[in-house]
Amino acid sequence: MHYMILACDYDGTLAKDGIVSQRTIHALERVVASGRKLLLITGRLLEDIQRIFPRLDLFTWVVAENGALFYSPASGTKKLLAEAPPPQFVELLRSKGVTPLEVGEVIVSTHSPYETTVIEAIHELGLEHQVIFNKGAVMVLPAGINKGTGLKRVLDTLMISSHNVVGVGDAENDHSFLSLCECSVAVSNALPALKDRADYVTKADHGNGVVELVDQLVADDLREIDGRVARCKLVLGTKKNNEPLILNVNRTNMLIAGASGSGKSTLAMSLLEQLIDQCYQFCLIDPEGDYETFQAATSLGSSQKEPTAQEMLQLLEKPEQEAIMNLLGCPLSDRPMIARNLLPSLRELQIRLGHPHWLIFDEAHHIFSPEFDAATFIEMRDLFNLLFITAHPGSIARRVLELIDVAIFVGAQAPSVLREFCSALGLSEIGPLPATIDSGAALVWFRDATTPAVQIVPAHPEEEHLRHRRKYAEGNVGEKSFYFRGPEGRLNLRAQNLIIFMQIAQGIDDETWLFHLRKGDYSHWFREDIKDPDLAREAEEVERDMQLSAQESRERIRAAIDKRYTLPD
Repeated sequence: MHYMILACDYDGTLAKDGIVSQRTIHALERVVASGRKLLLITGRLLEDIQRIFPRLDLFTWVVAENGALFYSPASGTKKLLAEAPPPQFVELLRSKGVTPLEVGEVIVSTHSPYETTVIEAIHELGLEHQVIFNKGAVMVLPAGINKGTGLKRVLDTLMISSHNVVGVGDAENDHSFLSLCECSVAVSNALPALKDRADYVTKADHGNGVVELVDQLVADDLREIDGRVARCKLVLGTKKNNEPLILNVNRTNMLIAGASGSGKSTLAMSLLEQLIDQCYQFCLIDPEGDYETFQAATSLGSSQKEPTAQEMLQLLEKPEQEAIMNLLGCPLSDRPMIARNLLPSLRELQIRLGHPHWLIFDEAHHIFSPEFDAATFIEMRDLFNLLFITAHPGSIARRVLELIDVAIFVGAQAPSVLREFCSALGLSEIGPLPATIDSGAALVWFRDATTPAVQIVPAHPEEEHLRHRRKYAEGNVGEKSFYFRGPEGRLNLRAQNLIIFMQIAQGIDDETWLFHLRKGDYSHWFREDIKDPDLAREAEEVERDMQLSAQESRERIRAAIDKRYTLPD
């Protein structure tokens, strides 16, 4: 399930005139029976809510005093999130005739029209406190304390992301916690401002509105309102009319495909940045170490060290941690099995905590080859958002391709790669496609669209990709190594990275160097195996300049590499 927690306000939401109906209580029981957790988020004092509502046992945590404390009904544990109100402040309000006046462990509250008196008292004593309104109620709390901060502390305790929470409320003080929830719901009696910002407004009021929400939550995990939830939107790029192509990607599976050097890694990096900005946890399986320079996520494994499933799962326990599993240090033949063997553990983690939210597979054609048994994987389709990145979509198991909702085909060869994808899926009617597109463009295919594809300029990451600097400069690219063989094939000098490439280049004879230069072997290696189209283009300029001597061309190639990868002297 996606929504693991239902967070509810009390007055005006669960309760009408302070009372929760038996019908609403039965609905809450159904939420718990479904395996979900309930949280109560209220402005009331804890003692007050304990007195008027005997079914607190249904809730995993109660956030009371408008976020100032939280309480576990099961254990009796109570934690304060701020200091008690200054006694002189309470006495000053009493001296000014403020009544009624409730004093909790942190909160001080009264009703309108005493808000002006309260504000004057705060200024008079020089306190760093804030006033929060809840319809007619006037609540005073330390700065930075609200229902949202209280909910965040509870979620941190549970190790569950706010993206796995649906919240429901009715009044001004509910804005802070509803804005934190993936899906925000207002009951029909809610204030207009809250309704305007909610993803969904119930038809019924008070507890009956909560029952309406619970019916949908238990029936289909709120799939029917996925399109209204605005929290997860990815910008894929810019259309021809300069408008951004934005996708609401709740429960959406994606593919990025393109030839080597087409720019698919650049688009993938942009999407990763967007997921991080929106606090979605991803787990990226990286068979060739292409993302080890991505600083915003924790990369486990290297060219010298195999990552373990245990350390990956331990990292993913915390919803704010994004993880990359770098398999470059694993034997090439073992990498697909290592990636696939991780899936059951990720499934268990997701069922238990609701995250990671995204599973991302680079070089997906190696992991999910046509003979892959996708039965277990298909069972996971409703747990995660999936993203597959590949140069060869036709080499991916068909049952995996059938999961794809949106596919982006990048680079000048995008039309032919799209045809390969559709052929692998058995789709004969794909509509007219251009013969070619610009090398910096992409085609976006939608499974449920009436038109075959939309052409875009793909989104670029804010921080330019460092071109896998450590891997290609210092690591071991394995079977993608460059071999200096010479015109008669008498040599077999292997360069497994760019440092060794330039060391060999400086030592070989001019005839061997020029042999590969004139054949365009250097630019081909940079583009196809080093995956750096910019370096390849600069090398092509050197290769085409027939006036350059062997030494001059060596220095030009070295300079092009050095400015990108900072090779040692």
